Amino acid sequence: MKKLLTIIILSLFWSSNIFAETIVKLPKDTASGFKILTKSLTGKYYKDYGMQVVDEKDGHPVRSGKKSIRFEVRDGDCGKDDYGGWSDCKGDRERHELSANQKGDTMSKGEYWFSWSLYFPEDHQNLWPLSNNYGQFHQKEGPPVFMFKELINGYSVVRTIGDKDYDEKRLIHKKNMRGKWNDILINAKWSKKEDGFFKVWVNEELKYDYEGPTKTKKYVYEKFGIYRTGITRYLNYKNLKFIEKCLEEKDGTNNELAAFYNLKQKKVKHEISIQIYNKCKDFYQPTKVPTTIMYFDEVRKSKKKKKVGIIN
Repeated sequence: MKKLLTIIILSLFWSSNIFAETIVKLPKDTASGFKILTKSLTGKYYKDYGMQVVDEKDGHPVRSGKKSIRFEVRDGDCGKDDYGGWSDCKGDRERHELSANQKGDTMSKGEYWFSWSLYFPEDHQNLWPLSNNYGQFHQKEGPPVFMFKELINGYSVVRTIGDKDYDEKRLIHKKNMRGKWNDILINAKWSKKEDGFFKVWVNEELKYDYEGPTKTKKYVYEKFGIYRTGITRYLNYKNLKFIEKCLEEKDGTNNELAAFYNLKQKKVKHEISIQIYNKCKDFYQPTKVPTTIMYFDEVRKSKKKKKVGIIN
């Protein structure tokens, strides 16, 4: 009995230490309204360069105050969740994000205001058909409901409330993304009913106005940083001529052939992309996904509008 108790205590101590290592404290200069922010992938998977609080005196862009939050994802920056067993590597994804998914930060109902400002360096590359996500509202024990993705033509909001719902709206054209700050302001009411809403302003202009259910599960929480989905889509697109040879030699299925022709237009679904990659990767030339770097600042959350936005 004494041995069992010792094991339990050591396990709890080990778990609490691991959790403590994932907690990130951001200065009020950069963020406010969160009780606990944690790293998206824990332990060895979250690189030191993945998220850094940086200063304008060192040449970094800052929206307001003196500091901002720099995120970076390099080729191969994938890992797994120590608690839930999720693996980005197996899921064709890479990321460095911060998550407000702990008690006190999750939201079950009511109206909230959110803001963030984001900056992409002048040499930023749009990696479509890989999807880069910069900010999302996720559900506890459920899928995301609103994601802010870089699609082929720019920074867009993507809504997925339930299995049949899908909508996307471009917020910032790709030509207006690089080398400048863009300010995002959101007003949301979390509800499973028709009284919910989700509104997005960009640089003080209303760009998205949705009314209806805003969730399907009990709790919603915010995440921000860089989340790359569909690594194989990028690798496949860069090796189109080798895929054609592969499908000829390996007798590609009708679905694979159709996906190949869609891929030429930078359109291909996630699952079939992984299937093609696993089938044809031995034909490919060595290909690396370029590094993605971007900055967040003024990341705010509150039930009051006056507490979010630019704070000088």
